[in-house]
Amino acid sequence: MIEFAPDEPRWRQVARIIRQRIEDGTYPPRTRVPSVVEMLAEFGIATSTGQKVHRALRAEGLIYTEPGMGSFVAERGVTQQAEGTAPAD
Repeated sequence: MIEFAPDEPRWRQVARIIRQRIEDGTYPPRTRVPSVVEMLAEFGIATSTGQKVHRALRAEGLIYTEPGMGSFVAERGVTQQAEGTAPAD
């Protein structure tokens, strides 16, 4: 587990880590990103925090969700329809 900065919401910190992994190719296009349960195990965050991470990344167009399949990295240059809006702090 990582040590979180106390002055920034955890969902933003985890979203930044996942975003970096997408940008550096750790998670290439069309590959699955960690589920909420997997983020719980890796980062020690609450379910609601993991859901905020997914909502924020979807709103940015970085990931898309296939119902029953999971969330995946969006293709570069292809705009995915955002599901919902970025979460509030």
